[in-house]
Amino acid sequence: MRATLMYGAGDVRVENVPDPVLKNPTDALVRVLRSCVCGSDLWPYAAKPPVEHGARIGHEFLGVVEDAGAEVSGFSRGDVVVAPFVWSDNTCDFCREGLQTSCRHGGQWGAGDVDGGQGEAVRVPQADGTLVKLPVGEDSPLLASLLTLSDVFPTGYHCAATAGVGPRTTVTVVGDGAVGLCAVMSAKRLGAERIVLMGRHKDRTDLGRDFGATDVVAERGEEGIARVRELTGGDGTHTVLECVGLEQALDTALGVVRAGGTVSRVGAPQYQHVNMGFRSFLSNITLTGGVAPARAYIERLLPDVLEGTVEPGRVFDRTVGLDEVADGYRAMADRTALKVLIRP
Repeated sequence: MRATLMYGAGDVRVENVPDPVLKNPTDALVRVLRSCVCGSDLWPYAAKPPVEHGARIGHEFLGVVEDAGAEVSGFSRGDVVVAPFVWSDNTCDFCREGLQTSCRHGGQWGAGDVDGGQGEAVRVPQADGTLVKLPVGEDSPLLASLLTLSDVFPTGYHCAATAGVGPRTTVTVVGDGAVGLCAVMSAKRLGAERIVLMGRHKDRTDLGRDFGATDVVAERGEEGIARVRELTGGDGTHTVLECVGLEQALDTALGVVRAGGTVSRVGAPQYQHVNMGFRSFLSNITLTGGVAPARAYIERLLPDVLEGTVEPGRVFDRTVGLDEVADGYRAMADRTALKVLIRP
């Protein structure tokens, strides 16, 4: 089959790889209908050292079950399913606590002998615990929105939920990427009173307004902090959702949070130190967030997608075939695409 491999910074190739086969009785084989490029894929795309043998990549996909091991009881051939961005048994103690990202028997797509999601098919370990059946057909117009359940929508939701967003809370979202826009949508879904979106790409912030943002702040750094403070009477907002992963973004988040407020971060951190000194201590600021256990949220978010209450698939603004994946990476790295959908 054909699959995406990364050989180093800026070097993404689509090559023939062995077809996946069942290795364990808990495996399923899934033919991929849709996958995509994640913002977190851009970090290795920018900085990965060159390697002789390319690494499989891609952790967001949905598809059709083609075969299943003897111990897989929840799925049959022909089922349309979505996979969260890590696989898990969904039964261990961490999974039962809603931390499937810490599953004792789970792992990551593209690691070891596990397929990446940017390919024609995937062997899914722990299929009963990992996959979620979707009540749609292979040609459903909802596939793009359903694909966001694999990562970007639950990640935005995790950011808002861990921050404690609810009715009568005010929110600042730092970052107008796909996760940031899904965080806006999630904050709106949770009843936020006011949502300030910090971003400078008008096409993205316009979509953010459609998703529920009440204000847009294009300024960055100290100017951006001052603008959010001005909009909120000098106080800042109760919650801040940091969806970028850079130190400057977290500093901005800490600069606009209200006394007694919460900053939640879900941007994959590209820094080692958090600048929370005496000022944050005096203001009783809480820092939370982390990697989103998408599997814990899929069933909660699925009904709204099926009913059309939300349309997270609108974050996809470019579609490529599998052989055009390298173009998709370039487009996202150059900021000419928000999020790229892949149709194998």
